[in-house]
Amino acid sequence: METADCVVVGAGVVGLAVARTLAGAGREVLVLETESRIGEHTSSRNSEVIHAGLYYKKGSLRQHLFPRAPRLLYAYCAEHGVPHRRLGKLVVARRPEEVEHLRHHMMHATEAGLDDLQWLEPDQARELEPNLSCYAAYLSPSSGIVDSHSLMLAYQAELEAHGGRVVLRAPVTGGAVTSQGLRVEVGGAEPTTLLCKTLINCAGHGAPPLARAIKGLPAEKVPGNFFRRGVYFSVTSRPFRRLIYPVHTPGGNMDIHAVIDIAGNVRFGPDVEWVDRLDYTVDSGRAAAFYDSIRTFWPGLPDGALSPAYAGIRPKITGPNEPAADFVIQGPRDHGIPHLVNLFGIESPGLTSSLAIGEYVAGMLGLAAPMPSLTRSAAE
Repeated sequence: METADCVVVGAGVVGLAVARTLAGAGREVLVLETESRIGEHTSSRNSEVIHAGLYYKKGSLRQHLFPRAPRLLYAYCAEHGVPHRRLGKLVVARRPEEVEHLRHHMMHATEAGLDDLQWLEPDQARELEPNLSCYAAYLSPSSGIVDSHSLMLAYQAELEAHGGRVVLRAPVTGGAVTSQGLRVEVGGAEPTTLLCKTLINCAGHGAPPLARAIKGLPAEKVPGNFFRRGVYFSVTSRPFRRLIYPVHTPGGNMDIHAVIDIAGNVRFGPDVEWVDRLDYTVDSGRAAAFYDSIRTFWPGLPDGALSPAYAGIRPKITGPNEPAADFVIQGPRDHGIPHLVNLFGIESPGLTSSLAIGEYVAGMLGLAAPMPSLTRSAAE
């Protein structure tokens, strides 16, 4: 049986961020990834938005990671040459009855520590974005975008510079808690068994199934896993220079919003569809609902302008009829097993929070000052 110091399962943006943090703290880190490339799932199928932290419930782990999370990410991107743009986001009220809710939304974000938000009347919003139709808006100038693949490559390069490595096509099929450490079963073309001191489960969609396959981990500590797919459609024109987000109304899903990539191309999404497996098909028939939603803030959207772009699937740990769950990061104090950390339900804003999550995990392992304790079950 081979031995390892620290094994991180999953080479998505969060797994790589955790790995480079632990390697930088002096651990010998091995990252095991099922796929043939890094970041094949959630990390490469999202909006690539750097969130400012506008939406998260007081007391939640999501909120606690902000506003430090985007500050860490912007500084990292600037230092390591990762393409990014601090282009700003407009959160908009598309109907008169949404204006008061938008005010409360902005107030909540301000109370959470965002001190740069600007209220905009309709004419002020149109000065910034002439194609925009709204009854009010507020500007979050610290929201932005990042090239997610370049970010992951930077994390991987830093990990490797500290002696760590990523092994692809190395699916972890199970494991066990033993008196000597944590046993990890690795499949693939050359199956092997590892005995490691520390195991970090950053497997995204596969995190709950992997946790259930670790003998000795209490089953009641493992949440369910659900798949919420959202598709994006693109346009060839460039109607907006900033991110456009309809205000999130209580009890509803976030409506279709406009996002922009590093090249300036505009796409719209995501919608919401619960599925039973990983399936990235984009059904062009879903465009009809997109036209209706987009025209509530861009009435000039021409017929036939939308083209299918891509689909992403969020690694949810609660289902369609349950309250949305917060991030869950379980350490030894949560499940009683030394040197094991499970990350469940790390969806949005996981990319923005990746470096802050790396710090948080390091703190749980005693490698840095732990962040203050939180109610980790708090919902977004």
